[in-house]
Formats: sequence, structure tokens, C-alpha cells
Amino acid sequence: MDKTIEEKYIKAGEIAKKAKDLAKKELKSGISVLEFVEKIESFIKKEAGLAFPVNISINDFSAHCTPDINDTAIFKEGDLVKVDLGVQVDGYIADTAFSIKLGEKNNVLIKAAEDALKEFIDNISPGKTIEEMSKLVEQVVASYGVKTVKNLAGHSLQQYVQHGGLSIPNTYVKNKYQFKEGDVIAMEIFTTNGEGFVVESSPTNIYMFLKQGALRLDESKKILNRIMQEYKTLPFAKRWLKDLATPVKLNMALKEMVERGVLRDYPPLRERSKGLVAQVEETIIIKDKPIITTI
Repeated sequence: MDKTIEEKYIKAGEIAKKAKDLAKKELKSGISVLEFVEKIESFIKKEAGLAFPVNISINDFSAHCTPDINDTAIFKEGDLVKVDLGVQVDGYIADTAFSIKLGEKNNVLIKAAEDALKEFIDNISPGKTIEEMSKLVEQVVASYGVKTVKNLAGHSLQQYVQHGGLSIPNTYVKNKYQFKEGDVIAMEIFTTNGEGFVVESSPTNIYMFLKQGALRLDESKKILNRIMQEYKTLPFAKRWLKDLATPVKLNMALKEMVERGVLRDYPPLRERSKGLVAQVEETIIIKDKPIITTI
């Protein structure tokens, strides 16, 4: 990896760590989810760029959850909260997540996820395979008497691409891919006391640009221009576009762009049996001595 690129990954990671520390300090029961997210996003934007909207997934929701415009939800005592945030420097991404169960210090789902991620970090190096690393994750989580989420995975990172070509599942798979020096991965572990599968839910508040296409609505064209200038091929939140159209016209424009293949939508993911889900994640540059950019 070019040294300049590596430095940008490291810088993004340093900012992400500060944002994560701020989030841990600010996260409390009784506060607005929307205000919390906007505070963390504002902090990141003062230092670098947002790689994606801050995700707040609570209890059996596992991913792709971010507040809507004028969202009124508040954090409640007993909520199992996942905070997933991303920073980008010239498109080079740091992706990190943590979980807290409000009002509870020792949660087995969080502990299982944290220990599995630690074992992954301690054992990853060039030449290791996805097969052996996914097996390690599953074994550590199983030792706590809980399950991994089988249809979620860690992933590689590329410039302006949050989900690169590699997928590193939370459960054992027969994949002989050998990690190479310079691979950059966001390894995330999801644990649950449910069935271990997630399904799509609603409402959708996160989208990502896929390709240019013919658009009919003026609002769609205006929104696409904003996306191309500011977000490029990184995910963005519907609420980031609230200044461009009324809520009704904004929803119509997003629907048109999804239907025409211009945007991809990211519906919230929910554990199928309504089991609780915990998540942890760090960004790793693969080397003989890996660089964990977000720790």
C-alpha cells in the first residue's frame, strides 16, 4: 500500500476513535436519538468527511438504522444500542462500532462479540484464510452460549466504497481466500440470543448512488446533483437532503431513483425471531503486525 494512502486510513481511524469516545460519553437513556446522531456527525464533519450516516440500531434491529427527519425516538433504560460510525479522508474509510446495554454493565452478547473480535485481531495476518478466521469467530461466540448472525459479515474497504469485494462472515464458511498485506477490512461481529438471521424491515432512511439514469422529477435531478458532489458512492441519509424538497417530494424522488436503479436503498435489518443483537467493529490494515486504525 502506498504510504500516503496508509496515512489517510490512519488519520480517518484516529478521528473515528475520537468520535466513538464522544458517542460513549454522550449515550444515555432519556436523550433524543436524532440529537445524539447529529452531534456525532457534526463532530466528524469538523475533522473529516462522513463515510456513512451514524447508524443507531436498538435491541433486535442490527444495522442500517438511522433517524428520519424530525425523528422523536429517545434512548430508554434497558435498550441494547449499537452505534456504528464511519469517517473518510479523501474516500479512505474508518468504520467502527460498539454496543451498550443502557443500565447494564455486563452483557453476554456484547462480551461475546468483543472477545471474538479481539481473537480475530490477535490472529489475523497475511496468508490467513477467510475460512479459518470465520471459524474462529464462530467458535469464540459459541463458547458464550450465544449465536453469531449468519447472514451478516465483515467486509473490505476501498476508496469511496464502504463494502468492497471481500466478505468475512460471522459464521464458518469454506472460503480459501488468503488475506494479503495491504488489504483493508472492517471486521464486524454480530451476536444474538435469537435465531441468528436478519431480515429487512422498514422504514428506509439510508441510500447509496449506483449509476446515472434518466430521471423525470426535478427534485430527483437536484438530489442526484447533491449526491454526486458530496456523497459520491458512499451511503447517505434521507435527512441530509431535507433542505432540497418537502418530505413528500423527497420521498417521491428517492422512490423514483431506487426504481430506476440510480440509487440502492438500505432497509433496516432486524433479527428474524426478534432476538437481541450486539455489534462491535474495528478497521484493520492487514500486515504481519496489523494496524488497527480505530483503536
